[in-house]
Amino acid sequence: MKILENNIGRIGESLKRAGMLNTEPLAVYGSEEIPEGAVPICSIDRCIAKGIVKASVDDEMPALYMGRATAKGCCPAALTYLGFIKPPKFIKYIVSTGNEKFFGGKSEYLKATPEIVEGFLESIGEIKQLNKYIVIQKCRDIKADVDIESVLCFGIGEQIRNLTSLIHFRTTNPFNSVSMPMGPACATFVTYPARLAGKTPEDMVFVGPVDPTGNNWFPEDQMAIGIPIKIAMKMDEDLEKSFIIKRPDVAYPKVRCEIKK
Repeated sequence: MKILENNIGRIGESLKRAGMLNTEPLAVYGSEEIPEGAVPICSIDRCIAKGIVKASVDDEMPALYMGRATAKGCCPAALTYLGFIKPPKFIKYIVSTGNEKFFGGKSEYLKATPEIVEGFLESIGEIKQLNKYIVIQKCRDIKADVDIESVLCFGIGEQIRNLTSLIHFRTTNPFNSVSMPMGPACATFVTYPARLAGKTPEDMVFVGPVDPTGNNWFPEDQMAIGIPIKIAMKMDEDLEKSFIIKRPDVAYPKVRCEIKK
């Protein structure tokens, strides 16, 4: 969705304010051109998800981008979930029980059987490349009118809880708005909220990641929330009317009751 630069900056600031975030909200969009000053994601880290987190926490980090010419050396799972390659045939074994024909039988034991992995991949649909380049950039730094697909925020439990509650400010059905789906961290950060996967539900926000293989680098007290741009716009519109501004003592209490053993 085409968003004016001053609007995406405001939306990012509203989300940061709503969540009292000490990290920067990131915009996800596709582009035919490399933004000025942007650097390849894989020049930051082989793990695309890790590079994205760094972009949120490091004030000096420029925009990140990825295209086919800069994909060499990146994690194969990320290349799959960003639509640059088809799922490798061996992935169903790596994610489940392993197979001696691939990587000496190495496995992550995230799924019970290879067949379940096949069913999972079928359930999310074909993953398509967003554009020539996919760009991850701080909302505050966007200086052009671009087609924003989603916004990504990182925070601790209370911050993500409050952002999620703001999403529910206008929902009537509590079950159709927020999901914690299976997939690598980059799927939670980009693939699902930016709707790269063909069977992604409409108007769904994604919280995670639920992939434990990132636990050795993703902060143990942090969560991510990937928000489609249309929902992020509504959150911006609703902020002043919601509990976060009207009842800040409820959203972020100064006095807390300790639960004792």
